[in-house]
Amino acid sequence: MHRYRSHNCGELRAADVDTDVRLSGWLHNRRDLGGILFIDLRDHHGITQLVARPGTPANEKLGSLTKESVVRVDGKVSARGADNVNPDLPTGEVEVEVSDVEVLGAAEQIPFTINAEDGVNEEKRLEYRFLDLRRERMHRNIMLRTAVISAIRQKMVTLGFNEMATPILSATSPEGARDFLVPSRLHAGKFYALPQAPQQFKQLLMIAGFDRYFQIAPCFRDEDARADRSPGEFYQLDIEMSFVEQEDVFRPVEKLMTELFTEFGGGREVTSPFPRIPFRESMLKYGNDKPDLRAKLELVDVSDVFEGSGFKAFAGKHVRALAVPDTADQPRKFFDGLGDYAVEQGAKGLAWIRVGEENALTGPIAKFLTEDDVKALVNKLDLAPGHAVFFGAGEFDEVSKIMGAVRVEAAKRAGHFEEGVFRFCWIVDFPMFEKDEDTGKIEFSHNPFSMPQGGLEALETKDPLDILAWQYDIVCNGVELSSGAIRNHEPEVMYKAFEIAGYSKETVEAEFGGMLRAFKFGAPPHGGIAPGVDRIVMLLADEPNIRETIAFPLNGNAQDLLMGAPSEVEESRLKELHLSIRKPQVK
Repeated sequence: MHRYRSHNCGELRAADVDTDVRLSGWLHNRRDLGGILFIDLRDHHGITQLVARPGTPANEKLGSLTKESVVRVDGKVSARGADNVNPDLPTGEVEVEVSDVEVLGAAEQIPFTINAEDGVNEEKRLEYRFLDLRRERMHRNIMLRTAVISAIRQKMVTLGFNEMATPILSATSPEGARDFLVPSRLHAGKFYALPQAPQQFKQLLMIAGFDRYFQIAPCFRDEDARADRSPGEFYQLDIEMSFVEQEDVFRPVEKLMTELFTEFGGGREVTSPFPRIPFRESMLKYGNDKPDLRAKLELVDVSDVFEGSGFKAFAGKHVRALAVPDTADQPRKFFDGLGDYAVEQGAKGLAWIRVGEENALTGPIAKFLTEDDVKALVNKLDLAPGHAVFFGAGEFDEVSKIMGAVRVEAAKRAGHFEEGVFRFCWIVDFPMFEKDEDTGKIEFSHNPFSMPQGGLEALETKDPLDILAWQYDIVCNGVELSSGAIRNHEPEVMYKAFEIAGYSKETVEAEFGGMLRAFKFGAPPHGGIAPGVDRIVMLLADEPNIRETIAFPLNGNAQDLLMGAPSEVEESRLKELHLSIRKPQVK
């Protein structure tokens, strides 16, 4: 018999009764019923119930061990009584009568419960992540991640893509976040940068003639954590294709996502085909560029209704309205609750009206609306008795943010929200440039390596803020999974685009010399995208926090509480790297 096991803990069935077996695993749980010990033994594959009779050496040894100790047990498989069968376990028809026990790894008292979710704080869980990963939910999430990545690789090869690796140590690049820098020992005062994305390298692969590339790529960005963004590092499915237009990129990605979310989504419906929504339309209708289409409500710009209006609270402001049908039976606390929610999002309050019979209006602002205001709102919002209308007024960006959040929350509270579905969409036609509100400077709004719609002619003849780019995002249930673009592959277009954003020709050549040199030797039209693996798994696992799908994430302060990173290094190491430390002064 094998030194540690003849079977795993998820393997035994009724057909194995009267078989001598050897199992190894962790003491998951223990119950003492009149001196008889019932032990749940757990390994990667599942749980098997052990039985240790009173007066036996096995009973004494198993009774003295702490939970999560690792043991090897020998015994005979027996059938459970009909009243004791556990239908929730694949091994629930049998148990193992233990005859011998060997302790392989004794455990100290564990800092939190493994066999139940006990509400322990995240910091403690990350400090003891190796214990946290033993929990059923976490174990399931990590194995889901493994299965998803394996499926991605298989499907990408089937779609005609080739997996390739790109460098980890590279040069700094303006991807929109801070680089993680690595000091060079051989080149004093110089630094490598960890890649924010393999952007330039995957484009160079296209120029080199490889046609269809993919990679499960590690990316590194020194940015703050969010619920859907892990600080430090993340993984993305990096894709690039040659001789393509926008729809050519959409087709394989849409097929991949549909198959992935159908296969691993637990029966939840998947949008097909994915709607295409222009960026500006998305901002107006949904308040952001990552709309949650499960919410079956839309915002409407009603600024023109109140332009020059006697209602001074709205006059001269951007006003967005949200009409919510079927609210006739909603109590006052429904309206007050949404108002409180809007305040939490940064609003000073939330104006609203109700539509009654013959379109008579009630509510806090009804008395301020003229007959013409009412007629215009009824026509523009297609109002009918039973509707409620919520209003946000102010600057465009501020109103969009607040009312975008109110739109989803109102849909959930009023029963206009789909559960158990994956609603995908493409956001297209992003502006190529934007203006910094503080400096007035024209900047890239998305990816600086994108092709402007209209090419060089658009760059030379249009107002920069009117130029659209061949850029796109893929969004699912309000989560941005990826950004992508048809790339700029023409040197003169690249020079001009960066000139508009304030980069001199010399700066472009210094920072992107490799790319420019490649463009000058025959570059094909190409484009790509890079869906976030962590976010895909987060959605499939139905987890609200991305760290729940990563084996060893950093915490919200970008610290590894298990391994103690970041950490200080010895002076001799700093000297070798030609570095000195300048710490901020403590006030």
